[in-house]
Amino acid sequence: MSNPDHPPAVGVLDQGPELTFPPGFLWGAATAAYQIEGAATEGGRSPSIWDTFSHTEGRVVAGHTGDVACDHYHRMPSDVRLMAELGLKSYRFSVSWPRVQPGGSGPANAEGLDFYRRLVDELLGHGIEPWLTLYHWDLPQPLEDAGGWPARDTAGRFADYTQLVADALGDRVTYWTTLNEPWCSAFLGYGSGVHAPGRSDGADAVRAGHHLMLGHGLAVQALRASRPQAQLGITVNLYPVTPASDAPADVDAARRIDALANRFFLDPVLRGSYPTDLAADLREVTDFGHVRDGDLAVISTPLDLVGVNYYSRHVVAAPVEGAEPEPYWRAPSCWPGSEDVRFVTRGVPVTDMDWEIDAPGLTETLRRVHEEYTDLPLYVTENGSAFVDAVVDGQVDDIDRLAYFDAHLRAAHEAINAGVPLRGYFAWSLMDNFEWAWGYTKRFGMVWIDYDSQARIPKSSARWYAEVIRRNGLAAQ
Repeated sequence: MSNPDHPPAVGVLDQGPELTFPPGFLWGAATAAYQIEGAATEGGRSPSIWDTFSHTEGRVVAGHTGDVACDHYHRMPSDVRLMAELGLKSYRFSVSWPRVQPGGSGPANAEGLDFYRRLVDELLGHGIEPWLTLYHWDLPQPLEDAGGWPARDTAGRFADYTQLVADALGDRVTYWTTLNEPWCSAFLGYGSGVHAPGRSDGADAVRAGHHLMLGHGLAVQALRASRPQAQLGITVNLYPVTPASDAPADVDAARRIDALANRFFLDPVLRGSYPTDLAADLREVTDFGHVRDGDLAVISTPLDLVGVNYYSRHVVAAPVEGAEPEPYWRAPSCWPGSEDVRFVTRGVPVTDMDWEIDAPGLTETLRRVHEEYTDLPLYVTENGSAFVDAVVDGQVDDIDRLAYFDAHLRAAHEAINAGVPLRGYFAWSLMDNFEWAWGYTKRFGMVWIDYDSQARIPKSSARWYAEVIRRNGLAAQ
């Protein structure tokens, strides 16, 4: 049944597909709880670190908060109908920990779990596969007050919360992701402090990264014991890292950033060890005394899949005297032990986040994970772009975003042709939303959100993506 707030998707491709994806390829879109749900104080939900952070003056652009966001908590049934109209085969969403387990401990909040039960039922009723992410950055504030992710106990609390969600939804949800982008949780949240909880301590960031992965392993074990048929994975944000030149100092800078951005998480999860060069790089920050016997065996508990979030490439070099300070996530405080590395811009097109557009980097990243780490099925669990959009005559013609998706899907197809077992692709994001420290000033969505009226308008990229899904392929260029 069509919703009058958003017209049905209209196909816009005229040519037959030249690039066909494998049968059963899982086409989806992704969101996160704090970014879209709103209802921050309803249904028994307690504050998360992002509630506290966004309500702290100066932390988020324009003082924006996720209190209302896209009001998905109240508009969920019509949002799912919109997903169905767009032809989505799967929807990747996150569960709000403080909505399910207020305070981060104790019994489940029945009203919170009921929301996710209704969401899963709506998705299944429309033929859409639920893809559940357990943690997308919304740590209950009382757990942060007790030490947050740098504290070992938080990993155990996460496993307890996982069990509550598994008991409620495990009979209907097949695909489970434990963590979304632990690098961001650890290094933006506890290293640079530009994300919640806003702490700035390199040693805390490293400890947080380890305990996030320990929580991941404990959650996988809990899910495996209670839901043996579930497909379990983790989602990591990965970057190809390129030296700005062949100079040894630039090559070493690339090695250092690759260790922190990629291998810090891939190696423990998929190899059961930390890179030896990483420990040497971080010797001034930590002695890794927080790593206990048996931790790495837990962290490397076998998985069924790996999710890859891809947005851009890092190009790095040795420092230059008098260079301008690095912005945002390029700031040295995000990279403990690598304060002397400089991130280089190349003058190529960028998104509204100032992230360079580099579609071949997706092929490179997927091939690396497969060829160096694992034969497990891979999924692109996030890929997308922010651009400045506008409503003109009731339509949003986001041609730059459409071109971005087209280029990156061609790159994904190239990875498949190279032997990568890529099984699905999730566009980020289904709809415009609260973009963390940027508030509502950046738009990633395929669906326009009018934050005053909460009207939804599928953009040109949404209609294009619907046709890609329908044809399971891309038209000839």
